[in-house]
Amino acid sequence: MHDEFQGKTAVVTGGASGVGRCLCELFARHGMNVVMADVEAQALQKSSAELQQQGLEVIGVQADVTCADSMAALEAASRKAFGNVHVLCNNAGVGIKEAQRRMWTLTPNDWQWGFSVNVMGIANGIQAFVPNMLAHGEKGHVVNTSSGNGGLYSFPTTPIYASTKAAVTSMSEVLHYQFLMDKAALQAHVLFPGPHLVNTNILSSMRNRPQHLRDDDEPVAYTSMQDLAQASGLKNMPLTEPEEVAQTCLEGISAGKFWILPPSKTNDAQVRARTESILARENPRLPG
Repeated sequence: MHDEFQGKTAVVTGGASGVGRCLCELFARHGMNVVMADVEAQALQKSSAELQQQGLEVIGVQADVTCADSMAALEAASRKAFGNVHVLCNNAGVGIKEAQRRMWTLTPNDWQWGFSVNVMGIANGIQAFVPNMLAHGEKGHVVNTSSGNGGLYSFPTTPIYASTKAAVTSMSEVLHYQFLMDKAALQAHVLFPGPHLVNTNILSSMRNRPQHLRDDDEPVAYTSMQDLAQASGLKNMPLTEPEEVAQTCLEGISAGKFWILPPSKTNDAQVRARTESILARENPRLPG
């Protein structure tokens, strides 16, 4: 039992499903008050009700991370319900139907939607929550969900997703430095779900894409992580379950780790190859 979390308050965006839902449940089981935030009203109501029925201290608040006003309203609702916020998980993210397309064929709407959720969603979360988290002066944590893809090295098949996650890693590093510069009681963390492909429904993110940012009704390249793994030649590689990611996140926060990155020989090898390429001023090579 992580006693330091008892009675504290956590806010998790993208909290109604996948990793976010598992974070909400795990935090609540460790005695935290949890604000489950999500843009999907039906999924939010269902997930929050399920956790409440288990006797957990969870409320659901509909919020759109792409909208600064919506995130400000989420922050106000969180403080009204539970008081000071101590853990903010900027977890909401989307995938783009880009895996079988070249970068120059992707539309402005594709880019805008990916960056509005994966990058501006985190910026809006930081802007909405960090000022009051600093003002109350208590120990706290800001966790930004990145990805090995882009956040550490880039897959050649996902230019938008990889670009957004590279931005998340950079934003998190700068946030870490600025907390240090200000001697703040807050700590920044960057979460890399894994070590394998995580078994979530992010590939069906189109369900939440605003109509004005849709170009057509073409199906996504893959509808499940199993499909993606098989198409990528990883059919024998196990998937990581969201519950594992949530546990890794909790342990990382508790241990004060900035890089919440589970051990992985594959990830280590790709990070090392990229770093060595940079230091040697050599052109990148295709992975694999």
